[in-house]
Amino acid sequence: MKAIQYTAFGNTEVLTINEVSKPSITDQNQILVKIKAFTINPLDMKIRQGFMQQVYPIQFPFTPGLDASGIIEAVGSEVQNFSIGDEVIVSSMGGTYAEYCVVPEKNVSKKPSQISFEEAVALVIPVTTAHSLLVNEGNVQKDQKVFIQGASGAVGAALIQLAKALGAYVIGTASGEGIDFIKNLGADEAIDYKTQDFTQLVKDADLVIDCAGGPSQNSLFEVTKKGGTLLSITMPPSQELAEQFGVKAQFISSDNSAKNLVYGLQLLNEGKLKPSVAKILPMNEAAEAQNLVSSGGINGKVVLTVD
Repeated sequence: MKAIQYTAFGNTEVLTINEVSKPSITDQNQILVKIKAFTINPLDMKIRQGFMQQVYPIQFPFTPGLDASGIIEAVGSEVQNFSIGDEVIVSSMGGTYAEYCVVPEKNVSKKPSQISFEEAVALVIPVTTAHSLLVNEGNVQKDQKVFIQGASGAVGAALIQLAKALGAYVIGTASGEGIDFIKNLGADEAIDYKTQDFTQLVKDADLVIDCAGGPSQNSLFEVTKKGGTLLSITMPPSQELAEQFGVKAQFISSDNSAKNLVYGLQLLNEGKLKPSVAKILPMNEAAEAQNLVSSGGINGKVVLTVD
């Protein structure tokens, strides 16, 4: 089968299309999926650049990829809820930039029939990450105020929609076309981070979520309610500032297993959640797709299709 692989650490020139062995089921709780689409995630680039080697070491050649949509081709004898021919969406720590992948059953969900493979795969990482932040860690309650720094990306889009479904008042930052984008998703307030100072416009947020990172993260403590929570998916927040402002602050590695997709898929079926697809490209343009995501300013997911 064909796979996109990293041959070394570096820029996107290290991506190559290689002919590799088709994976096979080795544990009886595994599922073999013929992939129809996968997405580009920021972690893919961090792995490629060598930034994750201490916590997630890899060996070359390495096939990246955190998600996929496709059709089940084989199931292990202990798989209980899926059959050959089922259309599914899956998460994985590597291996989905390819024509096939093998994943455990706990990382597999049925693909909603009303959306395409491209739309379905665009849900996986954003929705499981949003659920991890809002429900598992943030414990968001009705009428609480949620502030999202960097709300126009794929995760931000999922955060807005899930937070609104949970009954929260949602404020997000964006710029350019992203302002209308997050308003259309249901944000109660949209702040243009290029022309407006969020520290002057937001006060006493119960939950603050950093999807942007960088120097502005320290300013997020100023808008977090005393006793509130600041969560980041980009970099660990300062514990010194957390103590100073009297807030809980932590870096979150999301749980991308299927159980964290359940609520999001329920909202999709109720018409309260829609996938955010920014661009669709063929698999052989993976390098260009990674560069597109790295450049920033993408409102939604970049999806690659597998013929």
